Amino acid sequence: MSGYLYRSAQKFGDSPLLSVSTASKKTLKKGLRTRIMGSVKNEPKITVGIMDRLTEVSGRLDGNFRGESYGPVSGRFSAKAEAGRIVLLDEVHREICRFPLIRLTADKNSTFLLFNVTIGSRFHWERTEDQTFEGDLFLQLDKDGTLVAVNEIPLENYLKSVISSEMNATAPIEFLKAHAILSRSWLLAALDRKKEGKDTPKLGERLIGKEGEVMRWYDRQDHDLFDVCSDDHCQRYQGISKILSKQAEEAIRETRGMAMTYQDKICDARYSKACGGLTEEFDTAWDGKRIPYLESISDASISHRLIRTEEEARCWILSEPEGYCNTKDEALLEKILPYSDRETKGFFRWRVEYSREELEEILREKSGFDFGTLKEIAPLLRGPSGRISRLKIVGSKRSMVVGKELEIRRWLSRSHLYSSAFVVTVEGDRFTFHGAGWGHGVGLCQIGAAVMATRGFSAEEILKHYFRGVSIKRIY
Repeated sequence: MSGYLYRSAQKFGDSPLLSVSTASKKTLKKGLRTRIMGSVKNEPKITVGIMDRLTEVSGRLDGNFRGESYGPVSGRFSAKAEAGRIVLLDEVHREICRFPLIRLTADKNSTFLLFNVTIGSRFHWERTEDQTFEGDLFLQLDKDGTLVAVNEIPLENYLKSVISSEMNATAPIEFLKAHAILSRSWLLAALDRKKEGKDTPKLGERLIGKEGEVMRWYDRQDHDLFDVCSDDHCQRYQGISKILSKQAEEAIRETRGMAMTYQDKICDARYSKACGGLTEEFDTAWDGKRIPYLESISDASISHRLIRTEEEARCWILSEPEGYCNTKDEALLEKILPYSDRETKGFFRWRVEYSREELEEILREKSGFDFGTLKEIAPLLRGPSGRISRLKIVGSKRSMVVGKELEIRRWLSRSHLYSSAFVVTVEGDRFTFHGAGWGHGVGLCQIGAAVMATRGFSAEEILKHYFRGVSIKRIY
């Protein structure tokens, strides 16, 4: 074991094994790893859905790629769905092959570029960009006959891009290490759940409720054609062009195979951009179970009181409390946030104003219901960070209850509100939303964690701040 690996083993929680014999230590570690993740012994390869629901995909193969029944392919290409087959064309539109599934295997050091990849789908930062990837490219047909572009890549290479896409690769190394362990944990837990058949909801949503009530939440989709998608719904994975510093590679190398565990199970770790000073509980955003390491905590050097009443929520949201994610330091934000995220201002506390007519139109468009003249927006249930999980909307034609937090944010904005931690004031025909935080707020607060790293906190200290009671173990 190298010097670094020995120090890492001590730092990340393996030190109790150091007092037994080497043989016993290996046996104990093997047993622990079997209990935690029996199916993972070596680094797995994963499949990532980059683009889907398209009739045509285009890009460029840089280097040599090989098909299963044809020779090397390189240069610009396009692919289109036609009569139950995928037609692969070269740059002058000559047909290369025609199959239901096309697998292009990369030679060493080869990469591929895809044009017009959508990022931030349906959120306020949505846009398209060209992205370059390592690994193999699959082109396949979905059930509806549209095209899907999938990247197969070793897990650690995938993570190198994730931590550079979710945040900036120039962020502090201890933050990048923490995010590497966090993202690896999320993915391994997702793969484990999928293998066990626990990801049963289709399209990642569940709809529950009696008449006049819509309760919908979005979790991991049951992806039939790939393990995870490349956008914010799973984890941002925007290719190798986002890896702008050696720190990202160093963070992945130094944490290789490490994951958070709780009671010998890999943690279903969650994270969002900015909690607003208090993190949220799991069941506010998703199904009604309690997860001990996803409880609400104060994201500050001092302890904030958890929110229990509407008056407390109003006072909290209209205040400017101390919090790690409460930063307006533009130089710091430029260092830790990707360019697309830096366009979002006022994420710790924010304000959105609508006319009554505009909000009525948004509600009709986003919910599919005509409320008539909007009379009231009334929170019925909040989590301890102030995020609303049940909201009553009262109109002249109908009244409805909507939840959970992401569906509430979707109904009340042409894209999404920053969070569901808001209070509403009405003056005449103007509805003003005062809000706190950016995202669901569950688990790690990305901006808060990055600020912690700038203040000298280690990766382990950061993770154990947000995920109470967890251990950090090397899984492979």
